[in-house]
Amino acid sequence: MGTLFYQGHGSYRLVSDQRIVIYVDPFAGEGYDLPADVVLITHEHPDHNNLTLLHQNQSCVIIRPDTILINGVYGGQTIHDIAIQAVPAYNTGHDKNKCVGYVIELDGIKIYTSGDTSTTDYMKDVLSKEAIDYALLPIDGFYNMDPKEASDCAAVIGAVHTIPIHMKPGALFDRKLAETFVAEGRLILEPSTEIKL
Repeated sequence: MGTLFYQGHGSYRLVSDQRIVIYVDPFAGEGYDLPADVVLITHEHPDHNNLTLLHQNQSCVIIRPDTILINGVYGGQTIHDIAIQAVPAYNTGHDKNKCVGYVIELDGIKIYTSGDTSTTDYMKDVLSKEAIDYALLPIDGFYNMDPKEASDCAAVIGAVHTIPIHMKPGALFDRKLAETFVAEGRLILEPSTEIKL
């Protein structure tokens, strides 16, 4: 069974059954001890792309918006039997042409890694039909949607579990803010918490 390790802010690590290690938006917290096989960057803001934290395996693949969002087309790749599909992510502070989220399918589990975004049509038009197991949504209300908007998005997406992330600027985590996020199947993860998928 795979795992998800929440590092804090917008950073987390996934490990598949086959021990393939994926880092999403490395920046915050602990838990960078496992060498990376795949790194997913949702956008190039410095709180999402600190590759200096990572040890990379020789064959490590780094996916960034400029390698998977080409001329408005959201691409996909399959790496070590893990399917990765880029999806729209944007708001007033994040350019639609330079930001992505990802849907990752590993070990039969679908994970929506939203990146920095507000409500998108894609959530209703596509994600709601995707049978997402885990959705990770930002709730800071400054750079992204606030807890109310994120709660509405969670209801639209309909994931089995939704995890609030990316809270107060400069903070790894804010439990008080996280608890204002409402979703069926809500999971609140403290930094350095690991769950089985």
